[in-house]
Amino acid sequence: MTAERVMPVKDSMTAERVLVLAGGLSHERDVSLKSGRRVLDALRSVGVEAELRDADASLLTHLAETQAGGRPYSAVLVALHGGAGEDGALREVLEIAEVPYVGSTPDACRIAWDKPTAKALVSRAGLSTPGSVVLPHAAFRELGASAVLDRLVGHLGLPLMVKPARGGSALGCTTVDKPDELPGAMVSCFSYGEAALVEQFVTGTEVAVTVVDTGSGPRALPAVEIVPLSGVYDYTARYTAGQTEFYAPARLADSVAAAVAEVAVAAHVALGLRDLSRVDLIVDAEGAAHLLEVNTSPGMTETSLLPMAVEAAGLSFGELLRELLRQAAARG
Repeated sequence: MTAERVMPVKDSMTAERVLVLAGGLSHERDVSLKSGRRVLDALRSVGVEAELRDADASLLTHLAETQAGGRPYSAVLVALHGGAGEDGALREVLEIAEVPYVGSTPDACRIAWDKPTAKALVSRAGLSTPGSVVLPHAAFRELGASAVLDRLVGHLGLPLMVKPARGGSALGCTTVDKPDELPGAMVSCFSYGEAALVEQFVTGTEVAVTVVDTGSGPRALPAVEIVPLSGVYDYTARYTAGQTEFYAPARLADSVAAAVAEVAVAAHVALGLRDLSRVDLIVDAEGAAHLLEVNTSPGMTETSLLPMAVEAAGLSFGELLRELLRQAAARG
């Protein structure tokens, strides 16, 4: 599936004054602030009157004051990552405040944010995702860590990927190659959440596919290939310049690239998402795509994957965001 030029939303409403929300209180606050500033610059570069604001206790009062003062925001773009931006709660609040926003509904965000639930839904839709086991911290402790881990390795084999069942930016994620590495990986994971998702580690080419919908249905932008110098795409590799090589578009055969795009769009649809998402996959040696997770509030920093995909598609980052905001304003 190839990228198309962004066409203006056919509606008299425009995103003349928009709000970008960033920051929050999650572990990913710093990344969120970088995303927010990047979005702000991109919107201003295409003539949009945009403001950047933290999602804090003053937000609802500020929104009410702008509405009462006769200059309400036509739409909001959420650039928060982690729970604050991806678990649906903030979007629920925006709906209560009757403020249009770019992105998926609260219910869809909650589903995508919970990785085990999202994996179950995409599996039912016929998409491949690595075999896995979900272990809440309480069960892990009460059933005996040693016995559980032995059974876990016997069931899934090695290597494994341990990650929080809810979370982003690879925080708390560890690759496990040997049985004696698993206890430490679990402890690290539980420091970021109450449940661990333990997956079979699929060897192959790691790619990320941005899915956008500006009114004519969801479509995939060119896949971005991820080659971390350390071999693991962890937090440092994601947000430290020079630690990862990216190829946009990914170095995939045309038939494989088309199949990857279809999987990404199918995942977006299966989870009931809206406007934009980023789908992370592994392409194995046979060219089969295995879905890892779906992000409803993708990073938009200088080293983030979504802006790379937009550029690879020959689109303007600012213009794409402007059209998504106009669409949200019309919808609102």
